[in-house]
Amino acid sequence: MPKLRIALVGTGAVAENHAEAVRAEPDRADLVAVCDIRAETLDAFCAQWDVTATKYTDVVVMLDAEAPDLVIIATPPWTHLDLCIQCMEAGANVLCEKPLVGSLAALDVLENVQQRTGKQVSSIFHWRYGSGGQHMKALIDSNALGSPLVAVCQTVWFRDANYYAVPWRGKWHTEMGGVTVSLGIHAIDFLIWLMGGWEEVTALTASLDRDIEVETVSMAAARFRNGAMGTFVTSALSPRQTTSVRLDFQQATAELEFLYHYTNQDWRFSLIGNAPYQPELDRWLTFKASKRAHQVAQLAALLDAREKNAPQPVGLDEVRPTMAFVSALYKSARTGQTIRRGEIVPGDNYYDHMHGVPPRA
Repeated sequence: MPKLRIALVGTGAVAENHAEAVRAEPDRADLVAVCDIRAETLDAFCAQWDVTATKYTDVVVMLDAEAPDLVIIATPPWTHLDLCIQCMEAGANVLCEKPLVGSLAALDVLENVQQRTGKQVSSIFHWRYGSGGQHMKALIDSNALGSPLVAVCQTVWFRDANYYAVPWRGKWHTEMGGVTVSLGIHAIDFLIWLMGGWEEVTALTASLDRDIEVETVSMAAARFRNGAMGTFVTSALSPRQTTSVRLDFQQATAELEFLYHYTNQDWRFSLIGNAPYQPELDRWLTFKASKRAHQVAQLAALLDAREKNAPQPVGLDEVRPTMAFVSALYKSARTGQTIRRGEIVPGDNYYDHMHGVPPRA
């Protein structure tokens, strides 16, 4: 099978993760083009990563000249929808950074373009692809530790005023949301994926201690489709930064604590001492695979799917539960109501705009 010809659009900080991901697959992928409207940023990125791919400052020119198989989009959130459409219409599949788009309506626009062009678009939700997360998903799906009962998910990070001084941050129409989508969405997606979906959510949000439009704190209580209950806390105001996920089962507790990219060593298991479950703990402790939860792992999964002629992982159908949850979280916080899965449909303000109000340009 020929190598996948990849173009990277956007060369800000997150692009480094994608450069590392492509570099990790020398036998299966080639970075053939890099594009950024800022020539100086583009040049600096290519120099830092010793990138020899052709450089472009116009995505249309790049698509026409290179005809890439896959475009990785690592630009600010407000640009994602138009870029995804441009790339699919030019004949390329897309792998886009989070948040993929800013509403369920925009997600449906992408679905229509996907059907019309025959191309695929996926979202970066790479925490699903760490070997520890894959192992945890298998344990849950096999009921190996008993039924999941309680989940606690925290993304408590720190972002100062300088962070929000970047012109597109802190605004609904450019960042597409506050900490829920800019910081917490990876952990939110990870837990929803582990649990097999959500059923209802009740939430609060607030913009505390930063002079911005969007929230700096969100808190939510949720019921999952498997009957378990959980909480989500996301903050940009927490000096001791950490990401943590705790899962309590009938026979065990699984805990994960890290910051941005977890490894197997970041997981901890505690059992209640019931002998039949000891092999599960032993199996974890002797677990051989060790993939970081990183863009490297998700690109590898995409390349594996390509070799099997299977759909790209984390396609629109897999993104929708997380996008619907975030929309429901915002609706619950604004209305004071508990929002159920499937409640936000065309005609609902929260279908058209994540927080229910058209953002100011």
